[in-house]
Amino acid sequence: MNKYLIVGFALLLSLNTFTQQIFKHTIKLMGSRFEITVVANDSIKAAEYTDIAISEINRIENMISSWDPNSQTSEINKNSGIKPVKVDNELLQLIERAIVISKLTDGAFDISYASMDRIWKFDGSMSSMPSDEEVKSSVAKVGYQNIIIDKENSTVFLKLPGMKIGFGAIGKGYAADMAKALLIKKGVIAGIINASGDMNTWGKQPNGEYWKVGITNPLNKSKVMALLPIDEGAVVTSGDYEKHVTINGKRYTHIIDPRTGFPSIGIISVTVFAPKAELADALATSVFVMGTNVGLNLINQLPNIECIIIDEMGNIHKSSNIKIDKNG
Repeated sequence: MNKYLIVGFALLLSLNTFTQQIFKHTIKLMGSRFEITVVANDSIKAAEYTDIAISEINRIENMISSWDPNSQTSEINKNSGIKPVKVDNELLQLIERAIVISKLTDGAFDISYASMDRIWKFDGSMSSMPSDEEVKSSVAKVGYQNIIIDKENSTVFLKLPGMKIGFGAIGKGYAADMAKALLIKKGVIAGIINASGDMNTWGKQPNGEYWKVGITNPLNKSKVMALLPIDEGAVVTSGDYEKHVTINGKRYTHIIDPRTGFPSIGIISVTVFAPKAELADALATSVFVMGTNVGLNLINQLPNIECIIIDEMGNIHKSSNIKIDKNG
């Protein structure tokens, strides 16, 4: 009798695995295109999982949005130079981790970039450089050193009046991490959260293969430069495919160095692989700002993190332990 039960249970497991399917849902969240992919037995269960992910992403946005006047982030910004603001521990820890990355990258990553004056235009209207005075003034209130955290009282204080923080270079990655963690907790065996290019994967496809991520060729967006299998991790690409300006024959990207106020030069695409999308998101921006040599030197010192850089000449640079399978 027990033998038949075991055989029947094994057959049930086999049928259950066989019926697993991939379901995708695309939606605009956090002002960006999100694609939520889950592996499930049927469309009803997949829709339930998708709704869970969407609710979690909306929750994150309500906390970190600087556009929402009622968010905790907006409250911090409104009280810059005035008083500390009490926040949830989750936001406090996110800001703490952002400051750690700022220190790690010597300020190439800085969430206080939000206080920069927008003197650079990447809509085709800009034909000359701003003055040195304008550039210097644009970053006068930027500096992670002026973000004061009081863990005992769970408060955040921005020392300079007019100073602001924003999570544009880390927020979508964090949302992808949180949505992924919640879906795993709910029993979703595999999936992808694609937050407008910030991709976080777990598990495998129903056929047993790893998820594969295509790295776009920034010199020809219709082609994939490489196809890479991703095992339980995140991949984020920062690029200047559309947003850049050329002045006096020199190409400037829309990614601004928060330390200097000048746009980054020399790189057109950075792809970072890391255990979490939040970290990959922040490091992709950082490497873009730091430049090829300094950026790769940093990545090569960090465990379980890899990087691919494409410079403005189309040359590919990669960190020490990454393998690329060319795909045309």
